[in-house]
Amino acid sequence: MQLWICAVRAGESARTAGALGLPLAANYHSMPSAVLDTVAAYRAAFRPSRTLREPYVMVSADVVVAEDAVAARRLASGYGAWAASIRRGEGITPYLTPAEAAAYPWTEQERATVADRIDTQFVGSPATVVRSLRTLCDVTGADELLITTVTHDHTDRVRSYELLAQAWSQPT
Repeated sequence: MQLWICAVRAGESARTAGALGLPLAANYHSMPSAVLDTVAAYRAAFRPSRTLREPYVMVSADVVVAEDAVAARRLASGYGAWAASIRRGEGITPYLTPAEAAAYPWTEQERATVADRIDTQFVGSPATVVRSLRTLCDVTGADELLITTVTHDHTDRVRSYELLAQAWSQPT
């Protein structure tokens, strides 16, 4: 079993993982604005160890894939309200159906609170999402991605993973 250090911000966790020569999991999905600083802090502090000779970074991302962008956006539509409930300190609330999400009574303050999360989700057709994820890998120098997909219906989540896996395995 391998020990990972998970860092949300470019602080002590990232530096500790680097100093101990451990792999780092950087949470793009929860704090997208901090991922580059987190990875940089880790790499700057990295010292080879028995575990790793070189830095190793896994980056997380929220992803929803469907046959086309419109369908993917519909499946992902409940994400904003779900993320808002977490940031309000309510914990994880039930994920809204697309119909419930369309009727959700947003306030401007709520939208602003989760704009970073919604704007940095990877939502779309398989080819579009794969291009965007490859860019995330290039920008962060990620060795590995951790993909999370949140949808109201489990079948849609499984299908999203299937479409992503098929598209990812295609030659670039």
